[in-house]
Amino acid sequence: MGFIGWIIVGIIAGFIAEKVTDSDHGLLTNLVVGLIGAFVGGFIAGKFGVHFVNNAFLDTTIIATLGAILVLFVYQKVRS
Repeated sequence: MGFIGWIIVGIIAGFIAEKVTDSDHGLLTNLVVGLIGAFVGGFIAGKFGVHFVNNAFLDTTIIATLGAILVLFVYQKVRS
């Protein structure tokens, strides 16, 4: 996936994670959280050999979203 694809996935994943965790962030923070979530989710999925669908964009978006939710959850627990 190209650079623009990663930005789109990051924004989508960050936005969904923001809504799931009931957070309130801006577009740039959603992008950063989504990209970090993509790395975290990709690392965990790679260790366990997990994939969800045969569509690379959708699979990457799902894994990035789950990683971003995990990142925001941990961040909220550490912060409080």
